[in-house]
Amino acid sequence: MQRLASSSSRRLLGAALAPARANSSLSAAVAAASPKMPGFDYTPPPYDGPRAEEIFRKRAEFLSPSLFHFYDRPLNIVDGKMQYLFDEDGRRYLDAFGGIATVCCGHCHPDVVEAIVNQAKRIQHSTVLYLNHAIVDFAESLASKMPGDLKVVFFTNSGTEANELALMIARLYTGCNDIISLRNGYHGNAAGTMGATAQSNWKFNVIQTGVHHALNPDPYRGAFGSDGEKYARDVQEIIQFGTTGIVAGFISEAIQGVGGIVELAPGYLPAAYDIVRKAGGLCIADEVQAGVARTGSHFWGFEGHGVIPDIVTMAKGIGNGIPIGAVVTTPEIAQVLTRRSYFNTFGGNPVSTAGGHAVLKVLEKEKLQENAFVVGSYLKEQLNKLKEKHDIIGDVRGKGFLLGVELVTDREKKTPAKAEISHVMNHMKDMGVLVGKGGFYGNVFRITPPLCFTKEDSDFFIDVMDIALSKL
Repeated sequence: MQRLASSSSRRLLGAALAPARANSSLSAAVAAASPKMPGFDYTPPPYDGPRAEEIFRKRAEFLSPSLFHFYDRPLNIVDGKMQYLFDEDGRRYLDAFGGIATVCCGHCHPDVVEAIVNQAKRIQHSTVLYLNHAIVDFAESLASKMPGDLKVVFFTNSGTEANELALMIARLYTGCNDIISLRNGYHGNAAGTMGATAQSNWKFNVIQTGVHHALNPDPYRGAFGSDGEKYARDVQEIIQFGTTGIVAGFISEAIQGVGGIVELAPGYLPAAYDIVRKAGGLCIADEVQAGVARTGSHFWGFEGHGVIPDIVTMAKGIGNGIPIGAVVTTPEIAQVLTRRSYFNTFGGNPVSTAGGHAVLKVLEKEKLQENAFVVGSYLKEQLNKLKEKHDIIGDVRGKGFLLGVELVTDREKKTPAKAEISHVMNHMKDMGVLVGKGGFYGNVFRITPPLCFTKEDSDFFIDVMDIALSKL
């Protein structure tokens, strides 16, 4: 079996890296003919570690076969600074993906690094059974960003963990089991969150109970266009015909991230929240991707819809790359966890919370929310101009630095351009731009850069995407 695994690894390795050996000169030529990347005053130290070929071989042999990678020729990223990443040869790339909407302040931001290092030098881990100021300082700072009575914080290690906890809290508080989530939503890949996630791409055939998936209020592909209240009627019907008439809660993202940066139709969340609360349920805002200043207009995505949830979950941006998540709720609702012992060994780790606290300070000091709004709006405007030029762009959507560009081969039929987006991504990478993709059909560019992204970066991004689309 081991020999077979090694043989399989070699085949994977050859398939992935043979184009790199054959086309290295072509890539260099493409890079030389590319638009000029904005200047940046940083040179990474020389890299003398293992090369991409060796890393890929070990990855194929020792890591989960479920892992996948972007690009025909996988990148070995070895260094990062602010909105830029560097490969094993020192080549610089503009990062327009931010580690899946995770890096908000910028890669290796000096203030965040300093806070992490200083804390790690003192104590890396104790336990919440002892006192440590790092966790309460960060909790206080997070609570200050919340509206209403949302001021009790539970720390976790990821967004999946945060959503698992939020769903359990809602069920405990209400005494009900039924949860309503949205089709096309993504909330994690553990037992409870996989049930709430509503895309077959991310669901295994394991027991998933007590979740009802409502119509997605998608203005681009949805049945009712931008009429949010019509979509909300489905929530009412689910409660009437699919439950006892009372529910535990409703969970949704303000802008669906994994689902392809889908903005919810205007008026939907206020109507859905009202319906759910009348049925005794709690409203959960999944802010793992839309939160922490990314949308620009507001610090939290739900604020853009004029609602106040009962529970808010977050991760990704609050750590700038450090694994940390959180659930924030009211003192009354939080009391349900005292019925038994709720404990998380690493939730509130001093290194993670010290880093998270530094992130909030940097966001405020450098006015990164304002930058996300101003530059993000400019970038979206330029993307819409590309849409006018390239028929393959079916839709441009999102807010701030949470933007999506959906590619279709037919604008009328909205046929997903699944193969084409991969070609464009590879061309963009060769010209020095890294961008993500997502959506149920895998045909949506996910543009989620660090919030320090500049107007000059945006212009370079647009020029590169324009050229790459022209090559189709």
